[in-house]
Amino acid sequence: MTDPHLLVDAHDGITVLTMNRPDKRNALSPEMLVRLAQAWRRIRDDDSVRAAILTGAGDKAFCAGADLGRLIPLMTRQRGPEDEWDHALLSDKAAFADGLLRGFTIDKPIVSAIAGDALAGGTELALATDLRVAAIGITMGLTEVARGLIPGGGGLSRLPRQVPRAKAMEILLLGQAMPVEEAWRIGLVNEVVPHDEVFDRAMDMAQRIAANGPLAVRAVKEAVRRSEGTGLDEALRIESEVGVPVFTSQDAVEGPRAFMEKRPPLFTGR
Repeated sequence: MTDPHLLVDAHDGITVLTMNRPDKRNALSPEMLVRLAQAWRRIRDDDSVRAAILTGAGDKAFCAGADLGRLIPLMTRQRGPEDEWDHALLSDKAAFADGLLRGFTIDKPIVSAIAGDALAGGTELALATDLRVAAIGITMGLTEVARGLIPGGGGLSRLPRQVPRAKAMEILLLGQAMPVEEAWRIGLVNEVVPHDEVFDRAMDMAQRIAANGPLAVRAVKEAVRRSEGTGLDEALRIESEVGVPVFTSQDAVEGPRAFMEKRPPLFTGR
């Protein structure tokens, strides 16, 4: 029996997903993508989950992108399906995109703990998360063009929306890895900390999110997601639309009351 390519640990409202192929630099395999898709769907649909953390096993890589020997030949039909995971990926038409969070709607915050290099699909996964903690000394980048490919897991669309256009084009067209310090300078990651502190810092962020009002947290992410690229009037309309259920909720009563009573709030998500 081999270890699963994705480990899932859920407790106290936080689900931790660990890409688990350290000997392959956590490269995306058919099994990993199928398991990621299944996990994201559970997180989306489970009201007890308030935040998620995405990380990679080992200390060398967060994720090196697609497995060029297994995943890409399967997707380009250079090889046929050979095991249950190959068949599962090909039979579930949404699994590839959902696993990469490409067009997958999930309004629960995701924190990435990037303790090793994040390249190609690894950086694309990081781009799909909301908060990013990275280790000193790692590299990041969208290197697909150097392999004759494109960042088709959402990178082409997300990167120019998250960093200045000229910098995005440099990253996309040169296909080179960049030091994490540069990723931080252009706003691609939130914090750069020593390797041993990456996961703890990501967990601290997730715990702080999980302690907040879950309706409010999801509304914030939904409003930001839906208003990106819109004009101000439309963004304000969306803000009002998602805000009404929050302001009329029990949590909206509990939060201010707990503050006045000098006690932690007991949010229920209702």
